[in-house]
Amino acid sequence: MIKKQIVTIFLLWLFATASAFAQFDHTHAQWNTLLKKHVVLVDGGKASQMRYAGMSADRAALKTYLDTLAKVSEADFKAFNKNQQLAFLINAYNANMVEKILLRYPNIKSVWDYGKLIGNPFKDNFINLFSRKMTLDNIEHDTIRAKGVHDDPRIHFAVNCASIGCPMLREEAFVADRIDAQLDEQVTRFLSDKSRNRYSATSNALEVSEIFKWYAVDFTSGLKGIKSREQFFGKYANLLTDNAEHQKIVRDGKAEIKHLDYNWGLNEAR
Repeated sequence: MIKKQIVTIFLLWLFATASAFAQFDHTHAQWNTLLKKHVVLVDGGKASQMRYAGMSADRAALKTYLDTLAKVSEADFKAFNKNQQLAFLINAYNANMVEKILLRYPNIKSVWDYGKLIGNPFKDNFINLFSRKMTLDNIEHDTIRAKGVHDDPRIHFAVNCASIGCPMLREEAFVADRIDAQLDEQVTRFLSDKSRNRYSATSNALEVSEIFKWYAVDFTSGLKGIKSREQFFGKYANLLTDNAEHQKIVRDGKAEIKHLDYNWGLNEAR
């Protein structure tokens, strides 16, 4: 009798777990709707801004989405395929970053208004995920960038730090069945933005985002045939300059690399 009860309890637990897993929406429709409504494309789609006032009015919907992410257990997450996991983490980072800004909106001009040593927004345990408190850095550095997990430098063009200097917040949710194409497009958009990445004929150097300095090591693996920043830039030389001679310099890996100051101003559409 006791053995039968144990088996019954186990089967009920298994059913509940399987049901919760099956119900997770891998289209991230709630987040997708919010992004389509409040993200504004600028500069021909090379950058974006967020209507934080509008997102603030829809904060209940944002919190509902964050709650759906928080309900995913670590066991559920591990059962996702690799692309589902990556889409989940990127969307979780971006949605929680928006929530962090809204905690002080409209009295915030930069994410660093929270502080760098005390109150650092990237190290604040304000995120509920996998039945524990997590930080933005936990999601990006300890999970997405964990060695041997994804090893894909394109993620740096997908996670958004709510700043003008950051690669744009995509106007739609990342989804598993299109994530490779979405990441490729994010790279193209960012490198096409001459205000943040370009070959300068004046300095005879590549002038690029500080992202390529902070995460230089990430560009040594993960993309076929690319083992360095120089090779990465060479692949996209045509985006960095229209000049054929300069493109060759970039493709040959002979361009000096200089880093532009990062603009931490809030990426707000007013």
